[in-house]
Amino acid sequence: MSKTALILVDIQNDYFATGAWPVALMNEVAENAAHLLAHARATGMTVVHIRHETPPGAPFFQPGTEGAEIHTRVAPAGNETVLTKHRPNSFHETELLDLLREAGTETLIICGAQSQMCIDATTRAAVDYGFKVILPHDACGAKEATFGDITVPPELVQAAFMAPLAASYAKVAATEDVLTLI
Repeated sequence: MSKTALILVDIQNDYFATGAWPVALMNEVAENAAHLLAHARATGMTVVHIRHETPPGAPFFQPGTEGAEIHTRVAPAGNETVLTKHRPNSFHETELLDLLREAGTETLIICGAQSQMCIDATTRAAVDYGFKVILPHDACGAKEATFGDITVPPELVQAAFMAPLAASYAKVAATEDVLTLI
């Protein structure tokens, strides 16, 4: 049994170009996540798909909509677990922690979107729970962010979040390098 699990966070239709809340480079993110998913399936790794649902009135991930569905590029298969969350942290009020502990998981590969929200929150929580984390940065997507009258482009948001995660929380590397590590 592998002690590593792949966690695919919020790779949902609303984050793609035709969705309600597009994230930069989401096609590339999904492609890299699909490579990780294929490897996880081939090696018998635990795979967990996380999907986010938002409260009424939110601009994306509304329950029961096509936008809230997991993108076909990384669609769950067989007995892969799908957990629904309502907050950025994938552990918050879900069965994720229990599932990973029952599987004897020690290391998590976390990918998906958005880097500045759910990837950040899930990574920090995972480390707090004692897991080692690997972040394939090119399988994580960031969205532009605005604070006051400053809009930060997605590539700078990505760098601003990956840098501190790399410093204290995770091994951050390209998907190709992650595939050689596992």
